[in-house]
Amino acid sequence: MTKTLLLSVVCTALMFSTGCLFSKKSGRPKESSAIAADVEETFRQRWMEKRVAELTAQGAAAEAARTQAQTEFREKYGFNSSGKK
Repeated sequence: MTKTLLLSVVCTALMFSTGCLFSKKSGRPKESSAIAADVEETFRQRWMEKRVAELTAQGAAAEAARTQAQTEFREKYGFNSSGKK
């Protein structure tokens, strides 16, 4: 009986000490601010290129189209230069 009790105590102690069964680790990786800034900058560049192309196709001058696109982006998304704080 003491062997069974001792074995039960040892197994219980191992089960709780390893943390494998009741681990509260998140399945998601932590967000990196550098990655987030890179994604924002890529989004901004692609959005600007697309909008400038649309405006120039409508007959706007290249520099005027870029200025208008920057203004629209700032108004629509609420930031001017992502990742540069």
